[in-house]
Amino acid sequence: MAGALALALALAAPAAAQDGDLRWGGDAEGGAPFVEADPADPARLRGFDVEIAELLATALGRRPVFVQAAFTALDQSVKRGDFDVAMSGLEDSPAKRAELAVSVPYYQFREVLTVRAADAGTFRTLEDLKGHKVATLGATLAWDILSTTGRALGIEPVSYDDDVHPYEDLLLGRVDAVLLDHVLAQRAMSRQDGLVTHPGAVATGHYVVLMAPERTDLRDQVNEALRAAMRDGRLEGIFRRWQAWNDDQPALYARVLAGADTLLDAPGGGTAGRPGVWALTRRYLPALARAALVTLVLSSAAMALAVGLGAGIAVGRVYGNGWVRALLTAYVEVTRGTPVLLQLFVLYYGLAAVVRLPPFVAALLGLGLNYAAYESEIYRAALEAVPRGQLEAARTLGFSTWQTLRLIRGPQAFRYALAPMTNDFVALLKDSSLVSVLTVVELTKQTQIFAANLGTWAIPGLLCAAMYLVLSWPLARLAARLERRWAAPTA
Repeated sequence: MAGALALALALAAPAAAQDGDLRWGGDAEGGAPFVEADPADPARLRGFDVEIAELLATALGRRPVFVQAAFTALDQSVKRGDFDVAMSGLEDSPAKRAELAVSVPYYQFREVLTVRAADAGTFRTLEDLKGHKVATLGATLAWDILSTTGRALGIEPVSYDDDVHPYEDLLLGRVDAVLLDHVLAQRAMSRQDGLVTHPGAVATGHYVVLMAPERTDLRDQVNEALRAAMRDGRLEGIFRRWQAWNDDQPALYARVLAGADTLLDAPGGGTAGRPGVWALTRRYLPALARAALVTLVLSSAAMALAVGLGAGIAVGRVYGNGWVRALLTAYVEVTRGTPVLLQLFVLYYGLAAVVRLPPFVAALLGLGLNYAAYESEIYRAALEAVPRGQLEAARTLGFSTWQTLRLIRGPQAFRYALAPMTNDFVALLKDSSLVSVLTVVELTKQTQIFAANLGTWAIPGLLCAAMYLVLSWPLARLAARLERRWAAPTA
């Protein structure tokens, strides 16, 4: 057992750093042109950030070693020393510069609107999208724009965890536009027909390399390598190979080579200034409260569905004939044997060609159907825990099967099931965080966005934990009180 655990840990953990390695973190799930598995050899990576990492490693006399990390966790991972540098289309921002060592910008991107071809004449600017849904990635410059300016214009921002599904949902009609980097928009246009990207920039930003705050020496070396590659054309060559070079880059390079370390305060260079920690926390509190309400409503509705379905499944398995029991048993085993995240993806994306469920409905069904399988096992065990003597007595007294279930077996089984039901609801509250993959911005997702903009998980994490405790504690207390009230009398 100990040997198996050691092997699992060794396989899950990134390779230990060796002398001469430049460990760089990125997210291969982000795909081309940043970082992706080479289709010809999935063991190799390709992308312009992969080539830039190799360029930096060569300049530093090291060997590049890739470390996979989630896009939204790259800044915190590099801060805690999981790797030396992070780069995966990472945007420059005041929050990052306040918490990390940040390189000079090496690429300028434009935030652009992509719409369906049929709507290209109608939706040209953010102002045209009042009352409509606009998709983007969470914790990005585009999300900041939509959650501030967009909301003020009456736009409903929709947050995604990747850059593929926003464009797919745009074609399906679930959203009316996508606001993302022009690099991602060009990739989507080449992948899917029926989309139009307006060339005008809603805003501009820059990609940078991130390092731990104390690694200012490494930052200076990275800056020197990037400036040298700008001078001799190597960076231009990389971006041309990936069809990402455009007329914005020479002006950016001229500013960087003239001595600019950041263009955040330049016209069109992004958000200037940075609110204080507590000011930003106060700004996010209403959003966290709304997200907590979404979590509570979703979890309560999903639990109600799970209880109803679970009770029906349990009764069917106890009282049903052979084929009914076999069918319900198969449902329980398949549902418990597959991840709830996979079930959510199938409901929302896999069935989109047949039925286009709204995100909240898909989340409700996914959680409810999953937990119904677990609830059914609790209720089945509780029903079978009722003493057989009581059931025999009920039949002797002339009670029907339904009367016995409703008046004798059911109430006692509910008392047995109350404690595990409470545990399941608390677990469901936490599992509701998974529905962010369906664009539902619940408490954990909103906390993730808050943490990315603040540059630390300390305050957002504590607030999120406190809110989950506030949501779950009253139910636990109520269940404990009911258990004491309904406890069987002792002899």
